[in-house]
Formats: sequence, C-alpha cells, structure tokens
Amino acid sequence: MAQDSAQQAPSTAPAAPARVLLRSLLPALVVGVTASLIFIGVSAAAEQLQHVLWTDLPDALGVGRYSVLWMSVMLVATGVAVGLVVWRIPGHAGPDPATTGLDAPVLPPVVLPGLLLATALMLAGGPSLGPENPIIAVNVGLAVWLGTRVLPHAPTGLWGALAEAATIGALFGTPVAAALVISEALAGRQVQGLLWDNLFAPLAAAAAGAITTTLVAHPSFDLHLPPLGRPDWADLLAALVVASAGALLGLCAVYLFPYVHGAFRRLRHPMLALPAGGAVLALLAAVGGHLTLFKGLDQIGELARDPEGWSAGGFATMAVVKLAAMLVAASCGFRGGRIFPSVFVGTALGLCAHALVPAVHPALGVATAVLGVLLAVTRQGWVSLFTAAVLVSSPTVLALLCIASLPAWLLVTGRPQMQLRPDGTPVR
Repeated sequence: MAQDSAQQAPSTAPAAPARVLLRSLLPALVVGVTASLIFIGVSAAAEQLQHVLWTDLPDALGVGRYSVLWMSVMLVATGVAVGLVVWRIPGHAGPDPATTGLDAPVLPPVVLPGLLLATALMLAGGPSLGPENPIIAVNVGLAVWLGTRVLPHAPTGLWGALAEAATIGALFGTPVAAALVISEALAGRQVQGLLWDNLFAPLAAAAAGAITTTLVAHPSFDLHLPPLGRPDWADLLAALVVASAGALLGLCAVYLFPYVHGAFRRLRHPMLALPAGGAVLALLAAVGGHLTLFKGLDQIGELARDPEGWSAGGFATMAVVKLAAMLVAASCGFRGGRIFPSVFVGTALGLCAHALVPAVHPALGVATAVLGVLLAVTRQGWVSLFTAAVLVSSPTVLALLCIASLPAWLLVTGRPQMQLRPDGTPVR
C-alpha cells in the first residue's frame, strides 16, 4: 500500500528550463570573480600592514616583535584605530558584529568602505577574529547595489545569494563549502523548483570565487598531520569524547557571550569599548603567547608542524586563551568572524588531547575537536564537518567525524547561539 502511494505521488517540483539557468551563469561568474578579488585584496593589504606593524616597526624601534610591551601597544592602538572608523566614518562600519553571522544583511553602499577599512585594520592589528562575516557583508551589499542597477528585473535575493556563495567559495578555496551552506539554508525555507536548479547559479558563483582564489592566492587548509590509518574502536571512542569536549568548550563562550558583550556595551562609545577590548586582548596575549593573536589560520600551521612541541598544559592554555580572545574581540566591536579563530581553538584542543593521551592520533584529535568547537560556535553542521575534514585530508577520518558529530550536535542543539539580537539577547 505504501509502495502504491509512493508511485502515485511523484515529485511535482517544476524544473527550470536550461535557458533560464544559462541566463544566470554570466552574472554568477562575474560576482564570483569580483567577490574573490575583494577578499584577496583586503587580505593582501592586511598582510602588508601586519608586516609593517609587527616586523618593520618594532625592528626599527628595537623592541621585541611579540614582547608584552609591543603586543599591548599594538592591540590598544588597533582598538583606537577601529574605534575611530566606527565613530567617524559614514555608516559606522555596519551593525554591531555580535548581531551578525554568515547570512549577512544587505548594507547600503555608504557603509561598505568603513567596514572594509575596519576589517583590514583588525586583521593586521592582531585581534582574534577572521575576515568571513564582514567580507560576506561587503560583497553582498556591493552585489545587490550594482546588480539591481545592471539587471533591474532580476530578483534582489539572487544577488545576495550569489555574493554569499562566491565569498564562501573564495574563503575556503572550494565551492563545496558554499554548496553545503546553501543546501542547509534551503532546507529551512519554502523554495520552488528542484534543489539543483536553485543551486545552479550560486554554485557557479562559488566555483568562480574558489578558482580565482586558488589561482591567485594558492590557499591550503591541509595541516599535513600524519595520516590516520585504519581506525579501530579506540579511535571511535576518542572521536566521540574529543568532539563532545570541543562542543562543551565552545558552549562556554556561547553562554558567556551576552554577558561580555553587555559589559562592553555599557561603555556606550566605540572609542571606549574598542580600546578597552584591545587592552583585555593584550592581557590575554601575555598569557597565551603570540600564537593566540590574529585570525589563527597561519598559527594553526605552526602548531601542526610540531605536535609534540608543547605540553598538554601549553596546548590547553592556548585553546582557552584563544577562545577568550575571540569572545572579547567579538563583544567589544571589532569587525570579524568567528570561524577561523574557532579552528585554532579546536586545533589546540585536539593536540592537547594527543599530548594527554598519546594513543589519540593527532589528526583525529584535531579534526574532531575542530568539529565540536565549530558546531557550538557556528551551529552550521555542514561547514563544521567540511572544515574539520579538509584540515587533515584523511578519508578515514570522515566516517569518524560523521559519527562524532551526533553526540556533539545533541549537546549544542537548542542552546543559545553565538549571535545576539539588537537588544543583546542570544539568538536560539
């Protein structure tokens, strides 16, 4: 009977004609390449400024590059610089970053230059945030503003979807991450047509963004950790425990987020909140060391090159300090995202697990810890799985990650998210 019902109720979702999909291809490619170039340009400018601030300038002054004195000067000065942008530049560098996520609002063009400047200063100055949220917001705002003028009859939502997919593809150097994020978003919406019809243009934009980044910047997320061989029962147990520990650690930051944000919000002015945040970040850097500065992508490579180079206590200290630094930076008003610093937290936690229990393979420890932390912080299941998998490039880890995601997800689902409403209450 059930079989007869299934045969009588085929899918009635209308397929889009090929010519309709083809018309979206050129705009998707243009948005993809443009979004990638904006991301590359901001990243390159920030890297050049970082080299000046953290290498040339302290060398010229005869100060240690990562001495406590210089880290304090730079982080407070970065707070002052970003505070000036937020205070004085038209648009005030966009909304409070604590209220934004990967699904960026459409910002008016006047906001975008200040947001780009604040992001570049943050990336160069050392606060523990990544470029993802503000770069997505800039690309979405620019794509909607230009797209609605060039093709006024195209749906406004199309331009935002193309820009978001393109930027995610550019950030990760592959369109797979964008396809997974879009699929997850579409699952919660009432959409018309077939899934792949809806994915066609965003996937093209993501592919264009990813290949542009790959050709120009040559990104790599692989940490080159020793590959995991054939897994056994001990590996399965380690995956379950470490992923759950990562989720619990991430939830600590999630639950503290509204309180820390509220404390900085009571300062009421960016020229007070941001320098104060920089001063707190300087104290944390003095405890955790210079590896806990910046977005964390280059620093996890340094950790992975020598998994035995720190004690379990050293790795644990860096994980906790980095998580606290991300919490403070996101709360006081620095413009940035939380994915890349969360990856550092997970990497340090995974290597801590390996240092405590040498039987925990370093690749397995890192991948599952990153998975747990990202699930708690982002609540993006596919992004968390994908990021954890690409860090270790080991096919045998993937099945363990899928299993480990189940208890970690049970820990985080229904909990507050690390994103606030404008009134300061957490999003659930």
